[in-house]
Amino acid sequence: MRLTNRTLGELQVGDRAELQRLITQDDLSVFAVASGNFNPMHLADSDLDGDGQPERVAPGLFIASLISAALGTKLPGPGTLYRRQTLDFHARAHAGEEVTAAVEVLEKHADGAVRLSTSVTRIADGALILSGEATVQAPTEKFDRDDIDVPGLIVQRHRHFEALLERARPLPALATAIVCPDDENSLGGALLAAKEGIITPILIGQATAIAAAAAASGADLSGIEIIDVDGDVAAAAKACELVHAGRAAAIMKGHLHTDDLLKPMLEKGTGLRIGRRFTHVFVIDVPGQPEPIFVTDAAINIAPDLATKMDICQNAIDLALSLGMDPRVGVLSAVETVNPAIQSSIDAALLSKMADRGQIRGGQVEGPLAMDNAVDLAAARTKGLKGNVAGRANILVVPGLDAGNMLAKQLAYISHAEGAGLVLGAKVPVILNSRSDSPMSRLASCAVAAIHHFARVDK
Repeated sequence: MRLTNRTLGELQVGDRAELQRLITQDDLSVFAVASGNFNPMHLADSDLDGDGQPERVAPGLFIASLISAALGTKLPGPGTLYRRQTLDFHARAHAGEEVTAAVEVLEKHADGAVRLSTSVTRIADGALILSGEATVQAPTEKFDRDDIDVPGLIVQRHRHFEALLERARPLPALATAIVCPDDENSLGGALLAAKEGIITPILIGQATAIAAAAAASGADLSGIEIIDVDGDVAAAAKACELVHAGRAAAIMKGHLHTDDLLKPMLEKGTGLRIGRRFTHVFVIDVPGQPEPIFVTDAAINIAPDLATKMDICQNAIDLALSLGMDPRVGVLSAVETVNPAIQSSIDAALLSKMADRGQIRGGQVEGPLAMDNAVDLAAARTKGLKGNVAGRANILVVPGLDAGNMLAKQLAYISHAEGAGLVLGAKVPVILNSRSDSPMSRLASCAVAAIHHFARVDK
């Protein structure tokens, strides 16, 4: 960034400068955290007037800060210090609107004081948002540098999951069998998704335990079907029966082990096999990334062979297509060249060639790729990697469960990501949540399942 200023001696009455700014919701979030002003009128999803639309009003002093920015970077520029500012507000600006902050020199004094008119207007209609005057201490030393480096900010807001929820809400509620929701977390996640209109839950398990969990959390189970079944595996088998009867279009894990949930689904005849291996996909909303990132398989297949990795790739591609994404599969290894001593690099190369020959369909597959050159374009180009996947992968196929689980949890606990979990390859999507999942994660898992289900139905 290059910054220059105009010193007191250079300033002339009538000098004018402008700064244009698109106000984003991230701007308002950063301002709320920095200022401590958590007035819901300025936040993303609050609807205080009940009209069905969030207000997202830019705080008055955020708008005023654009005047400060114009003074400090444009006119007079670096070295400027405030003495006084008057503000009159005439209208409101909102997230998504573009504004112009303008300053003009009205008067200058020998002691270094400079008086300027200040205004902020909305670009779309020219409406005056703010007017006033500033008195500043103008710089006396010339400043002209192009090495100004300001640390970037990544707002911990999960815009991709919010978008998925917006897509899922208009869909018909997905009839979902919740297996053993007999603790507050699993029951609360199901009821939250039901409240949002994303699923219609059918609760399967010990009725007394489910009722106790509801009582502990203050939840109301009125109007929700409860099927009393004793035993985790028996409850999971009952969920399979509901799927075969056409009463459930998804299954959601409650408070039971994943192995007990999946065991009845793998039974021949009564299970939910459709020809592919069951594989797990984490759909991860990483703050700052332009789209969701898939990590697969991080929960079911411990040390997948080549045939299993083929199904892992295909299931993830199918899910990405359902979500409207352009599937770009990076098959990960420790290296980006084939090394006969590293099996994951050999598998990656074979998967890439299988996609070229049409054995994996619907997306681009490239490997082996190391993590850096899978997701960072500069790293990929440094290694001389070309094509549309290297540096831009949105599906990361890991060598094994250890690597996948570590990667997903690193994104969650270090990069502040949220993850939605889904098992694919069964007759219906299986929503797989962990006890530590946040409400947003549980909601997003249900939203992904609903979008995927109805995308398949519409084909």
